[in-house]
Amino acid sequence: MKVSIIAATSLNHAIGKDNQLLWHLPADLKFFKTTTMGCPVVMGRKTFQSIGRTLPGRQNVVITRDENFNSDNQFDLTVVGSIDEALVKLNAEKEIFIIGGGEIYKQSIDSVDIIYNTLVNTVIDGDVYFPEIDYSKFDLVWEEKHLADDKNKFDYTFQKFERK
Repeated sequence: MKVSIIAATSLNHAIGKDNQLLWHLPADLKFFKTTTMGCPVVMGRKTFQSIGRTLPGRQNVVITRDENFNSDNQFDLTVVGSIDEALVKLNAEKEIFIIGGGEIYKQSIDSVDIIYNTLVNTVIDGDVYFPEIDYSKFDLVWEEKHLADDKNKFDYTFQKFERK
C-alpha cells in the first residue's frame, strides 16, 4: 500500500486558520478530487468537521480520541483512534491519502511514500502549519505551475514528491 499526503500550503507552510482553508482555489479543489477519487481518505476529526460531510467516491476515515464521535451514525465513516489503526484497517488498499489536518500530517510525515502539494504563492497568517519536510529524503518528480486567473486568486504550483 502506498501512503500519500495531499495538501495545499502557502510559502510559509500555513494550511489553515480557525478550522478553515486560507484560500479558495477551484483548480486545487479539482486537483484534490481527481487525485484522491476512488481511494480512502484519512483525516482528523477537526478536518472532517470543517468539511461537514463525507467526501463522495472515497472511503472516509476519521482519526479521533473521542470514543463517542459519530455515535449517531449520521455519516458513513470509519472511525479510528490513531494513524496506525487506520493503516491496519486499510492495508488491502492500493493507495490511501492523508488529507489533514496539521497534527495528522505531523504524525504521518515520516512514513509517507508520496507527497502531493499545491504550493500557493503567498505568505499568509495561519494557526495550522504543514510540518517541515526533509527534502533530502524525497525527489520532486513532477510539478505544474499556474498563474492566478479570474477563479484562482494566487499563482500556484502542483507538485509530487516521492520518497527516495
